[in-house]
Amino acid sequence: MSTILRRLPPSEATGLRTGARHSLAELYRPADLVVLGLGVMIGAGIFSIAGRQAATMAGPGVILSFMIAGIASLLACLCYAELSSTMPTSGSAYTFTYVIFGEVWAWIIGWALILELQLAAAVVARAWGELTVRAITNFGVRLPYQGLVVDLLVLLILALLTGIVALNARIGLRTLWIVVAAKLLAIGAVIVVGAMHVRAANFGDFHAEPKPVAEPSATVLNVFLGQSDAFGWFGIFAAAPAIAFAYIGFDIVATAAEETVNAPRAVPGGMIRSLIITTIIYISVAVVMVGIVPYTKISLDAPLSSAFRGVGVDWMVHVIDIGAVLGLTTVILVLLVGQTRVMFSMARDGLIPRGLATISRRYHTPSRVTLVIGGIAILLAEFAPVFTLEQLVVMGALFAFLFVAAGVIVMRRRMPHLDRGFSVPLSPLVPALSLAATLWLMVNLHVITWAWFVLWMAFGLLVYLGYGRRHSLLAPPREPSALGRGRHRR
Repeated sequence: MSTILRRLPPSEATGLRTGARHSLAELYRPADLVVLGLGVMIGAGIFSIAGRQAATMAGPGVILSFMIAGIASLLACLCYAELSSTMPTSGSAYTFTYVIFGEVWAWIIGWALILELQLAAAVVARAWGELTVRAITNFGVRLPYQGLVVDLLVLLILALLTGIVALNARIGLRTLWIVVAAKLLAIGAVIVVGAMHVRAANFGDFHAEPKPVAEPSATVLNVFLGQSDAFGWFGIFAAAPAIAFAYIGFDIVATAAEETVNAPRAVPGGMIRSLIITTIIYISVAVVMVGIVPYTKISLDAPLSSAFRGVGVDWMVHVIDIGAVLGLTTVILVLLVGQTRVMFSMARDGLIPRGLATISRRYHTPSRVTLVIGGIAILLAEFAPVFTLEQLVVMGALFAFLFVAAGVIVMRRRMPHLDRGFSVPLSPLVPALSLAATLWLMVNLHVITWAWFVLWMAFGLLVYLGYGRRHSLLAPPREPSALGRGRHRR
């Protein structure tokens, strides 16, 4: 048991700043991290989630749901900020857990992150293909064999973005800046034009009369409650977990820590600022959505587009389509970057084949692992029913959130001497609240999602016991000649 609970010394996790570990080149500055966060958190869902939750669960109170979800996400973000300021490494929650709780727990978190990021890239790529086809048809272009076109578009976008991430990190960063700026312009147009058609009467008192849901979804919470209500205060709080899923992604900013100038201060600032900006943007779109059309008349198929059509602003449909496509483009790009950095860290530690930690001498990027990740994403997006597994993305992220929040509390007690570029205020209260909020989000996931997640983690544990435990760089040397290799890191 002591073998699998061996902990990575903090000096090993942070030694990359003094050259003790093989590290990635510094690339990001504070503003870049904000763009990274906006790139992954603001996707196509910004144009639909407010309308769907208003129509089915929260009514005009969906605006309050966005605020509640933003606060829950901020609690987790503050915990990530402290740990990333103490251990600025590309492994993010995986490395934090390695230092605080031990190797087997680090593997479990790393395995959960692999599930989250790899599946997310495939899901978003598939959605990107379908949205792109819809945008083209909305311009009046007839596309034969639409299913085949979607498949080709998915292959194209994943191959293109994988190549960008693998071949040149700076080109990837420039691409991210350009596309994020373009999608923010589209979102800004939605907010400004929509505000001209808002009617105060549509907001009411933010409280719709509650009514029971005839067929509640099979979430863990509803299994225990038996029946749940929509609308009213219960509906407002019940909508918050679905909305909080839209904010997930700020944690990927932490994977850029190793490549960030003055990371102990820049990374926390980048995560917190990008989350606050995202929350303001989401709330603004929610206000426009609810203000344009009464919640009882919102179309579930295309909420915002239908709302603009209803007030005679048909050209905004094209702006929304373009914004959605651009939004998903940056999400895919940042997901590939985050997945690359997590698996690079795990390979560098020996828990997965160390060849994946190779840095390209020509491009100065972990190109080998990037190409592997891109290839797997293509296979999943083309051949797996990714939309039915979508909630597993959320489950993987929330599972990591639990360990990060707990890690802040434990690290304060075990390692109070470590330098922190950022400290969570009111600790341990804030981390404890983050734990409670994360658990609330998790029990709102479907029972089948929990079952698939347990199976994935059980399989991962077998992989660790069969490979990672023996090949870890912290493992005792198996022969005298391996002494140096077993005790020294790159």
